[in-house]
Order: sequence, then structure tokens, then C-alpha cells
Amino acid sequence: MEMTSCCSVFYFRNELAVLQALSSTVQRDPTASHYRFQDDPYLTPRTASEFKLFSLSQESGRNAAKYIINTYPNFFLKDYAEPHIPCLMPESLQPKVTEVCEAGLRELIHLRKVRSAVDMYDRLLQAGTVVSLELTNNLLDLICFYGDQDPVQGDQAEPEKTAEGEVVQDPAPRRKEGRFRKSDSLHRTWRKDNNAERIFHLMPERNERSYGALIRGMVKYGAHSKAFDLYTDMQNNRMAADVHAFNALIAAAPEVRQKYSEKWDLIAEMLKQMNKLGVRPTLLTFNTVLKSLLRCGPLSRALVLQVLGEMKALGIEPSLATYYHILVAFYRQALSPSTLSRTMLTTDLLHSMMDEISGKVFDALDPDDVYFFNYAMNICCSLKDLGLAYRVHSLLNVGDNWKLLGNPSREGFYYGSLFNLVCMMENIGVVLQWYRDLVPSLFYPNSHTMRDLLQALDADNRLDLIPEIWKDVKQLGLATVSGDLAEEVLALMARDEHSPEIQESFANCALAVKAVYGHGEQSQATLDFTASALCNMATILLAAGRTDQAWEILQLFKANNRVPSEKLLDEFLNSAKSGSNSEQAVTLVQMSSSFSLPATARLAQRVEQEFDLSEEQKKALQDVEATSDSDKD
Repeated sequence: MEMTSCCSVFYFRNELAVLQALSSTVQRDPTASHYRFQDDPYLTPRTASEFKLFSLSQESGRNAAKYIINTYPNFFLKDYAEPHIPCLMPESLQPKVTEVCEAGLRELIHLRKVRSAVDMYDRLLQAGTVVSLELTNNLLDLICFYGDQDPVQGDQAEPEKTAEGEVVQDPAPRRKEGRFRKSDSLHRTWRKDNNAERIFHLMPERNERSYGALIRGMVKYGAHSKAFDLYTDMQNNRMAADVHAFNALIAAAPEVRQKYSEKWDLIAEMLKQMNKLGVRPTLLTFNTVLKSLLRCGPLSRALVLQVLGEMKALGIEPSLATYYHILVAFYRQALSPSTLSRTMLTTDLLHSMMDEISGKVFDALDPDDVYFFNYAMNICCSLKDLGLAYRVHSLLNVGDNWKLLGNPSREGFYYGSLFNLVCMMENIGVVLQWYRDLVPSLFYPNSHTMRDLLQALDADNRLDLIPEIWKDVKQLGLATVSGDLAEEVLALMARDEHSPEIQESFANCALAVKAVYGHGEQSQATLDFTASALCNMATILLAAGRTDQAWEILQLFKANNRVPSEKLLDEFLNSAKSGSNSEQAVTLVQMSSSFSLPATARLAQRVEQEFDLSEEQKKALQDVEATSDSDKD
């Protein structure tokens, strides 16, 4: 049991590491599945919903494996790797030092046991032990980073406790959020007189790091005014803040001032104090300034390029987050009365930006780096600038820049925007090439994307490809997501006349579309028949000469409480005339009468004039006309 479990875990981890290494060195094949699916092709997702389910299952399995390994490390003590690979061994989450001492406190801090570490610190003070300044600062860093609470493990929410250690009962439990929910730390707030402040005031000696840890914690958890008050106290004690504390204060500056000019004045004051104290700004400093400037209204557009120039003068290379903040300042809805001038300025700005960064490889240096490609592609779509979109996509494919697209949701938005623009601006040959390259290896399209593709087929008069596209629609699981997509497919096939071969293909496709309507199995989602869908199906089948199947569709109008159009009845009458089928013609008039259509009398007159009727059929028509006249009265 022990050996089997250990071997399975090591096999999985080594295999995953190899696949990840290969994915970063081998050029991606646009027609191949993602490397994460190559171990088991049978389970390869083929629809957007399957991809989401697979990703969630994979992440859940990884979390379960981590939980088992870290909870029961005694089952995984044997190390089969030669040489020893520490990262493959289970992480020890239980403290080994149980006595009250600095070594035990240091171990609890390493294990991120916030409450246990605070309790150990208090017990050390009660025992008369003087805790070193460095270790106390480490404890402050831990408390301020996690908001005076233990980090949440997995999806389990940590219950809040009072100062006495009692669990607080939440009368209204929070609704469970989605898989890609924000970190629980973003919902925490800085509580008054929490353990961080208490320990800070108990410290016999404080240094710059002590103040900096508390300032960063206050800013992270929303106590912006208290952070500036603490900074003032730090200045009064003749201490200088480090660059990380200044970054936090710059981020908090827009929160403590009301007017745009006052916000910028406070940011500028922080930068002047950094210069006076000889604190060299970093990339994150300038990115924080740019991000805070976005809260300064019209001032942001006048100052962001100035900040970028200062950044380059100091020899600091911008990251993608830098360019993202600049684009936001110029492209978002501004107070400028001229939309055209704002549009032209943004176009020139992004073009010059691409001239500067084309061909460069970027690393993840700022959490906001993942927003650049999505925002730049959104600009290209808004301005209908396909050439600019190609330049952005070319930058994405340089080195490992594609890794900065972000999570699967942002990745899908990026490729969806790019493909939407290609469908609008390119010919159908180029559109289909992009479609084959992107779907489904890099992008699972939604119903809106498939409608864009259908419109591109219509614009280039390539409706003969619709049956192939419908097969993809069904394979991608989009057939029953929205009835509009099926309606548009039927409308395009029924609109014009085509060659017999194409009409035959359309007829087969119409029957395939019909399968997603009606009442399916209990676990199968279906669409409700609409009058337009039934009319288009019948029209397509009549055009292909499949009269019997078209009549079967006609019977569905009554069964689904739908009314056929007069145009469709005329088409059925023309079909009956071409086949000299007077019985069908009379039946059609009777069906029109059952729907109380105004065209019943006209249809009956056509049948009398254009068909050779038997006496029985003439009498049936007279009964229909009499019923129609009585309904009018």
C-alpha cells in the first residue's frame, strides 16, 4: 500500500513536470490538443463545457493529492528519486518543536500558522523571554500578509474567532462562489487593535521594517488613513520607509483624498520624499503610480506619459502592466467632448507602443501584466484595426509571452475578440484558416463566435460550408445553448436557391438541426420549435425535392401550436402542382382553414383553377370556403 501510493504520486508529479517542460520548449502545434490532455486522448475535452469540467476535475484532483500528501506524510517517507528532489517530497505542515522557545516560533512562522504563532509569542512574553527584533518582524510580516487570520486551505472557510477564542456564528452564511473566485483575503478588513497592532505596540524596539510591515498590512486590508498616520509617526521617530512601504502608500493615496488634484499632489509628495531619502523607485513603484493615476480623472492622461519618461530615464524597463495602465488612461471613456479625437489619439498611441515593444519577450513582473493583451485586443476590435490586432497577436507569440494571457476566461476573451475581428475584416479563406488554427486547440468558441463565422460565410457567398460548421456546432456543445444559432443556420440555408448538390446537403443538415428541437431524453437539453424554424426546415426540404419529409415538418405546426406562413403554403402548393398531386393540394387548403389563415380563400381558388379535382375534392373545397366565409361574418 505504502509503496504503491508513493510510486503513483512520484510518477504523476514527474510526468507532469516533464510535460510542462516540453510545453515551454517545443513549438506549439495549433492543430494538437493542449499538452495537459495528451496522456489520455479518450478524455480530451471537445466542448467548452467539457473543458471546464475537465479543468475543475484536474484542479480538484491536484488539491486532493496535496491534501493527502501533506496530511499523511508518514505514508510517503520513502524517497525513490536519485538524486534527491526536495520539491517532490511531501511538505511537513506539523511543527516538530513543541516547547515554548524562539525556535518553535520560527517554525510556526515558516509553516504560516498565524494564530499558533501569535499564541506562542504571547507565551514567550509571559515567560519573560525577550524575542529578537528580527523574529518579531517576521511575525509581523506574517500577520499583516494574511490579515491576522490563518490562510484558508482549499475551499474551506476559516471560522472567525473573538479575542477570547470563541467561534463567531455567522447568521447568514455566505454563498459559495465559483471555482475561480477571488482570494478570501480580499474580503478581509483591518480590524481595530488586532494582533499586528498589539504586538507592534508591545515591541520594546522598532525599526523601519516593523513600520513597513504594518503599513503594508493596513493598505492591503483597507485601513488607508491609519497607514498614513503610522507613516507620520514613523517620520516623527526619524525613520525612513523602504520602497515597499512607499509603494503601499502610493496605492492608498487616492483613497484618502477627494479631489483629483489632491490625489495627485499626495502621490507626488510621496515620490519627492522617496527622492529626498534616497529610496530608488522600482518597476512596481512606477506601475503603482500609473495605477493610482487612473483614479485622478482627466489628470491621468496628462501625466502617464510623463511618468513613463521618468521611468525610462532611470533605466527601468517597463512591463506589460505599465503599458496596460497607459492604454487604460487614454482609451477608457474620458471627459473629452470629441470621441473622434480620442479615438485617433488611442490609435496612434497603440501603434507607437507596438513599434517599441514588438519582438520583445516579457516576464511576469507585475500581477497586472495579464491584462495587457486582452485590453489591447479590445482596442483593436473597437477601432476595427485588423493590422494592429495582428501586431498584438504577433507579440503574443514571441517567446513565452502567451503565458501572460491569464486564466482560461481571459484567454477565451482574447481569442474570441481576435476571431471576431478577423470574421469582419478578412475574406473567408483567411477566416477559415484562423478557425482551423484556433478551434479547439486554443479556443472554445461560444454561440456569438459561431454566428460571426456564419455571417462571414454569408458575406463571401460560401453558404455551402454551413453543414460542416453545424457539425462543429454540435461537437462544441453549442447546438442547444441558444436557439438563435440554430435559427440562423436554417434561415441562411432556406434564403436562396442553390445547385441540387448543395440543396441535398442543406436538407441533410436541416434534419440534423431538427434533432435538437422537440422532446429529447430526460438528460438531453432540447429547443422548442418556433414557427420560423419549422418554416425554414420545410422550405429546405421542398427545395431538395424531399416532399414527404417536408409534409412531416408541416404536421409539426399543429402539434406544437405554431402557424405556418402564407409563403410556405404557396411553396407546398407549387410542389403539389409540379407533382400533379391534387390530394395534397386539397389537404393543404384544409390545413390552412384549420389555422384560420386569411389566405385560405386564395389558396382554394388556386387549387380549383390549377388542379383536376374529383367531385369529392370539389365538395371538400366548397366546405372549406363556406367555413372561411362564416368565420369572416
